[in-house]
Parts: sequence; C-alpha cells; structure tokens
Amino acid sequence: MGRKSGEVLDGSNIMELVGNEKVFSNFVDHKFHELDRDRDGKLSVKELQPAVADIGAALGLPSPGTTSRSDHIYSQVLNEFTHGKQEKVSKSEFQEVLSDILLGMAAGLKRDPIVILRIDGEDLLEFVNGSGYEAEMASIFSQIESPDRSLHDHIIQALGKLTVEQGIPPTSDSWVLNNIVEPVLLSQDGSDLDKPVSQETFLEEFKVVALGVANRLKEQPVIVAHSENTFDGSGVKRLLSNKFELDKTLNSAIETLPKDRNGKMSKEYLRLALDTVAPSAGLPPVGAIEEMDKVIGEVFKMVNADDAKVIKEEEYKKILTEILGSIMLQLEGNPISVSSNSVVHEPLDSSSTLLQPPSSETAA
Repeated sequence: MGRKSGEVLDGSNIMELVGNEKVFSNFVDHKFHELDRDRDGKLSVKELQPAVADIGAALGLPSPGTTSRSDHIYSQVLNEFTHGKQEKVSKSEFQEVLSDILLGMAAGLKRDPIVILRIDGEDLLEFVNGSGYEAEMASIFSQIESPDRSLHDHIIQALGKLTVEQGIPPTSDSWVLNNIVEPVLLSQDGSDLDKPVSQETFLEEFKVVALGVANRLKEQPVIVAHSENTFDGSGVKRLLSNKFELDKTLNSAIETLPKDRNGKMSKEYLRLALDTVAPSAGLPPVGAIEEMDKVIGEVFKMVNADDAKVIKEEEYKKILTEILGSIMLQLEGNPISVSSNSVVHEPLDSSSTLLQPPSSETAA
C-alpha cells in the first residue's frame, strides 16, 4: 500500500537543526541577512512578514489573508517576534524566538507525526480488483442509498466514504473533485448516470468510475498529508505527575484570564483556561474534535463549571486540576482516535523556505 512508503514528518529534522549550535547559528545568520532588506541590522515588521508566512507554510496553515483563524495565528507569531510592539527585532531576538517556535513545531510533529502520501492510483486499482471490493461497496451503498439521489450523486457520495487506505485522496478537497473526479464522471455516457439506482447498477458503474479515477491519478498523482492521533489520557497523566510543570502550566493559563479587583476569576473562563493548558496535556484545542468536546462537556457538568461563580486563584487551579484528572480517566476508559487527510497543493520542496538551510550549512 502507498501508505507504507510515505515520508514521515516527525520533527526530527527540526530538532537536529536547532540542536546543532553551529549549524543553527549559520542558519539564522543566513535567514536574517535574507530578510534584512535595508541592511540596518534589525528586522522591521514588514521584513519579518515573509518569515512568518514561511512558519505558517511549515505549520500547514493556508497563506495569509485566506481565513480569519489562520490570520489570527500569523499575528500571534508576529507578536512573538515583536513582543506586541511595532519595534524592530535584533538578530539575537530573532534567533531566540525562531528557536522556540521551531522546537514547538518539532514537539507537535513528534506527538502527531504527519505521513506524506503519494496517491497515484495503484492502491485504488488494488482495492477495485481485490476480493473485498464488492462487500465494501455494497455496505457503503446501503448507507447512502436514496431514491431522491441520482447515480452520479451516489458515486460522489461513495467516493467520499473511501479513504487514503483505498487509494482515494479527500474528495472534500475542491481541487480533487474538479480535477480528478468530475472529468471522469463527465467522460461517462450521461444516460448511464441517469439509470435507476439499484445496488447492481451502482457496483457496476462505480467500478468504471473508480478505474477512471485510478488512471487520472496515474497521470496526476495527488500528495496527501495524513495524520493519526489517539487521545488516551497519557499526555494529561504526564502533566499531572509533574508538579513543577503542572504549576507552571496552570499559572500561565490563569495569567491570561480577566480578574476582578479582588483578583478573583469567573468560572465561565474555565474553557479558555483549559484551551491554554491543552497543548501541555496532549489535548486538542476546544472545538477541534467533536468527540473530545463531548467528553469535556460531561466533565464540566460534573464540576459545575458553568455556574459562573467568581473564585480565588487557588480554587481555580484546583478545579482545573480536577477537570484534567476527570478528562484523563474518561480517555483512559474510552480513548478517542482521529485521523485527518489534507491535500498538499504546493510542491513540498518549495512550500516553505524556512527549513531549507543553504547547501553550505547542510554540509556542516
């Protein structure tokens, strides 16, 4: 299967770069010189923007100006460099912040490695010609069958149910739909796609389309970034067992919350605090994964987190620790597994120049 031959991005190349003092220092010198257009030895906000865009590309974010959510992340990264001021940044400040950001990226990739897959039609041919094809597609047909839907729509729905395991890139991606799937459907005899939809007709026509898709993928392979993650509470357990790390994490989460004149905080900000703690506890952001949000919702009910009472800092930390402990127990009993696939539209070697040291550095 193509998945086995995928390139694994686990952050080790970033760790290697930052960990080698001489190489990283040369790398920073080169990047700083590249960005310092006016050669004044400092980087202005404008000069920093290409570096921030590169960091975004390396993180897999859409380019600046695409979505408000990613733009918020870009402005946060820029603030890291400028400390929220519009001042220029020295080389040492640039090196320090860049090191922190890259190590954060490496830690994220170590926790959730990304596998780069080349979907070229081979796995799809293997699936279509394999012994399990009919049973798998009959099962999918039973899930999507509808008298109000055309054969064309049934086929598109069925393609959406298949995954990279069966050799199909995400059809939710408009490029894949417009450039791989639709041309194959258009090349079929239109009357076939208007036939009454029986299981037999579906299996027959789907096979024709799937073989056409496999041929198009052979001509135009699609690169997919695939990641899998299981939330089993182990990250929370690690954090709770390290008192120093836990206190530091809780303190930094509480620092950001609004307080009244007596230094007390409302429990309505607990979700915000949990979101700040999440990366250290190996948890996804609130709102990112539906199954996790259900677990968090149940835990919040148990500790009456939504009663909007105003409490002291120590009580706040105690409740947050309780929430983390309850989430850990829930996940240990019922781990949540999620996988994601996203199409890589830029060539991998040019999507980000951030992690490309000059050849002299790689030789060092």
